[in-house]
Amino acid sequence: MRTKLTTLEKAVSPIVSGSSVAIGGSLLRRQPNAIIRQLIRNGVRDLTVMSWAGTTAIDLLAAADAIRRWEGIYVGMFNYGLAPNFRRGVESGQIEVRDFSETAMVARLRAAAQGMPFLPIKTLFGSDIAKRNPEQIKEFDCPFTGQKLQAIAAAEPDFTVIHGYIGDEYGNVQWPVVRDTDDMDQPFAAGAKRLIVTVEKIVPHEEIRKQPSLTYIPGNWVEAIVEAPYGAHPAACDTYYDEDDAHLKDYLGRSKSGADVRSYLQEYVYSSNDHDEYLAKIGGTSALKALDVARRG
Repeated sequence: MRTKLTTLEKAVSPIVSGSSVAIGGSLLRRQPNAIIRQLIRNGVRDLTVMSWAGTTAIDLLAAADAIRRWEGIYVGMFNYGLAPNFRRGVESGQIEVRDFSETAMVARLRAAAQGMPFLPIKTLFGSDIAKRNPEQIKEFDCPFTGQKLQAIAAAEPDFTVIHGYIGDEYGNVQWPVVRDTDDMDQPFAAGAKRLIVTVEKIVPHEEIRKQPSLTYIPGNWVEAIVEAPYGAHPAACDTYYDEDDAHLKDYLGRSKSGADVRSYLQEYVYSSNDHDEYLAKIGGTSALKALDVARRG
């Protein structure tokens, strides 16, 4: 085994303008925001972005005018309402959208993990999703039954970025025994071409070996791993810390216009050279401990 532990700056440096990037996390949990802020600092633009239920990570990229096209099931701010910067980009025509149902997106991820160019589905018949996306969803006849089916293209981004719980220097990532169950990070990781992971904490390999069944991302899938405590902030990392309600409300208040959200980006992204400086700007880890939740397992 070789170490894959590196800095955030080095980990994301291969991601350049024009890349396609899959972003892990679900709703306000485990959004890889430390990675997203670094991409914005790097000036990356013209991205094709794929996600499951995207929130802060997608909206931050939209605020920075970094998204050309988005593919997934949902973008919003969950119980906080709409994703204002993403919505503004879509309405202006700056962001091209390709919607998928949950079952269709799962099929895309499974196809990638199996090394298949597509998988057959039936779930989009009767909807306009296929009609609006003829380049990725095509009707065909089953060679065995003659039944009408739909072929849905595999999700094959250039890079996949995920925020996890704990990992070791070799890239093995583990989840806690108690966690939320609607987790799509493993399917995203299974089909990734180049997988970059941040985790709350790097632990010795011996700790990982004690409970190998908790490893949901094996190190051989991972290109780079980075320790980034509170790396999902201002979103949550389930069982570790809750979302930062005050910060999210400030962000949304300053996202009512493009000019106001640029002041947010200047204060919290561009004026910080790295994740450590971002944490210091929001009060440091000592202040963020107020968001921590009791952990079991």
